[in-house]
Amino acid sequence: MSEIEIAQASAGSRETPFLFRIVPALDSLRTYSWRIFGCDLIAGLTVAAVAVPQAMAYAQIAGIPPQYGLYTAIVMTAVGALFDSSKQLINGPTNAISIAVLSALLSFEGDDRISEAILLAMLVGLIQLGITLLRLGDLNRFISHGVIMGFTLGAATLLVLDQLKNLLGLTGQGTGEDHFLYRFALTLSHLPEANVYAIGIGLGTIVMSLSLSWINRRFQLRLPEFLLSLICMATCVALFQLDGAGVKVVGKIPASLPSFELPTFRWVWVRELSGSAASIAILGLLEAVAMAKAIAAQTRQKLDVNQQCLSEALANIAGSCFQCYPGSGSLTRSIVNKQAGAVTQWSGVISAVAVALTVVLLAPYAYYIPRAALAGILMISAYRLVGWKQLKYYTHATRSDAAIVLGTAISAVAISVEFCIMIGILLSFMLYVRRAAQVHMTELTLGEGKTIRERISTDTPCGKLRMFSLEGEMFFGSGPELEEHLNAIENLRHEGVRVVILRMKRLRSPDAVCLEIVEQFVERMRQHNVVVILCGVRPWMMRALERGQVLATIGRDHVFAFEETTTVWTSTLEAVRFAYSILEDDYCDHCPRKHAAEESEQWTYAI
Repeated sequence: MSEIEIAQASAGSRETPFLFRIVPALDSLRTYSWRIFGCDLIAGLTVAAVAVPQAMAYAQIAGIPPQYGLYTAIVMTAVGALFDSSKQLINGPTNAISIAVLSALLSFEGDDRISEAILLAMLVGLIQLGITLLRLGDLNRFISHGVIMGFTLGAATLLVLDQLKNLLGLTGQGTGEDHFLYRFALTLSHLPEANVYAIGIGLGTIVMSLSLSWINRRFQLRLPEFLLSLICMATCVALFQLDGAGVKVVGKIPASLPSFELPTFRWVWVRELSGSAASIAILGLLEAVAMAKAIAAQTRQKLDVNQQCLSEALANIAGSCFQCYPGSGSLTRSIVNKQAGAVTQWSGVISAVAVALTVVLLAPYAYYIPRAALAGILMISAYRLVGWKQLKYYTHATRSDAAIVLGTAISAVAISVEFCIMIGILLSFMLYVRRAAQVHMTELTLGEGKTIRERISTDTPCGKLRMFSLEGEMFFGSGPELEEHLNAIENLRHEGVRVVILRMKRLRSPDAVCLEIVEQFVERMRQHNVVVILCGVRPWMMRALERGQVLATIGRDHVFAFEETTTVWTSTLEAVRFAYSILEDDYCDHCPRKHAAEESEQWTYAI
């Protein structure tokens, strides 16, 4: 194994010093070399070339000046890299989080919007820190991936619709209190006022970026497609003075680095932003952990999910103290970082330093960057954000998956991005509970060769003894269905049935609701002079029956525990023997026991 493979696969363990476990980037230095530094340097510079135009564009999505996107790409990327469990994940501004921030800040204007965005980063970080301290990070695995697919589709759609005004050179209409779709319709009503030069620049940016992307794939190059496209379009605006012809530009960007400044705390703001902060915090963790797991699956690196959550929390908290808005793990830049050959977290630090140098040295030249060009880049990013092949799979796999994906996507556009995740989670929970709350009942019978098997339609049922196998989750959600099955069994008393055997081997997760239903069923059957016998009862089910006083109602001698032996149906056979001891000589015409007696066979011994 090469030194690069060792560095990629290594991860902190319980024997690793505490400092190295908390700051994994320091742990990476123990196997660092000049060769690894060269790989990280190239990857970091490549990521920086992508990060500069992206950060400016994402800040535009969030509705704040572009320099704050650059600040986020510096501070959050550096802090996140130091604490990341993943060696290739790049933190910073993302389009999904930026859309959520835009939705959260719609009712704020001017300097308040900037202060709110910075405070929002602090709130998001504190919520993520709480999730980390409670070690709840790995709970993300209980959220259907269809929710993420739906969010991605909805966010991409919202991003394209939001940037259409910039591509057309239109001024956004409506106020922050209006719904997005209403403002979008108002803006399109001014379509005759579209700026031809802006449209040309936007479409030209898309064509140029896609062409450079094709060249990169065709000739195995690494040209910074977005950066070159922006430089070209900004040059055109400057040379032909298109800003005077109605083409909107980014404007002046301060050639300075972010300074330490605590966010402005106002309880009114905290109260108004708390709901959005919780949604963005969960969304950010989902983004980062999903991307980190995808990378770890390829590099075979051991990933600490809780440590990854900690890095996201600290990145947002530190970023808020340096004028950053919320961010997360970036899908685009992380892929670029890995494909460029990054080996350790230090590629992220190098990327942050490169972005900082760009801000200091090249900020004055960013004045002429047209917003239409940024809109073109964002539309390409939105299209690439959606995994179309995976989306097709999820929408065709099952109706439940399709409902989750489409429900989450539609709610992102129709309601709001920050709440669509919650809606998707609720929808997936409802569909899961519906599937989980199913108890299946199968009737058993004594077959030829003195065996127990499932009863088929051609089998004549026994008039005295009936056996049923129950399977499913035995929790409150399945209570109505369990009760329905037991009521059907209770109606058999009219057919002269004297003994009922319930096989409970495949019942799981018993709770008080279902245990009470079973107890009431046993009591009703006793009143009808019908004996109920339980078999296949596993140890944990036996403990639940005992704690719930159900065992006392049924009678310990009427319950046969499941035993791990090589003999199949052991406890069920014991229950059948006990049932025949209750029936004695009271057999129906179809009872195998009666036929066995007539043929002088030892049926009792055989079963």
